[in-house]
Amino acid sequence: MNRLTKAAIVALALTTTAAPLAAQAQNRDHREWRQERREDRHDRREDRREWREDRREDRREWREDRRDDRRDYRQSRHYDRWDRNNRDWWRGRPEFRDYRGARQGYWYAPGRGYYRVEPRYYGYRWRQGGYLPSAYRGYYVDDPYYYGLRPAPRGYRYVHANNDILLIAVATGLIASVLHDVY
Repeated sequence: MNRLTKAAIVALALTTTAAPLAAQAQNRDHREWRQERREDRHDRREDRREWREDRREDRREWREDRRDDRRDYRQSRHYDRWDRNNRDWWRGRPEFRDYRGARQGYWYAPGRGYYRVEPRYYGYRWRQGGYLPSAYRGYYVDDPYYYGLRPAPRGYRYVHANNDILLIAVATGLIASVLHDVY
């Protein structure tokens, strides 16, 4: 046998024995890789599940805190409200810090101070269906809930005019309701 033939036989023997071993090793690597991949997917699922549970818990806590805050606010509003029978209800409130009683030719808007009015409107008795002049429409009531008022409908605002509170249409100044002699 010549050398070339011997080399061919050895090469053929090596390939027939080495190829299955290499394939077997490759299959083992592939199986390990697939197993690792499954474990990674499982871990990611667990992480997402834990994240969702944490998020759910956070939302639940936030809702409970908000519910408690609303309950506290309602209770505080119940005890800290305008009382028509108490003539000194406004004393000690920060928005009435500058209030010194009625002044001739001026109106007082809580939190904003005194402002000059035309003589014809001093002591004027506002009525539902009338119109508030545009010069006096900007003195909005900051906290209508304090006075026991419902939220103003869209397009309407509560306004201080003299010692009355008026519900007016913002665009036209039409008076929808009047709360007389607040302070």
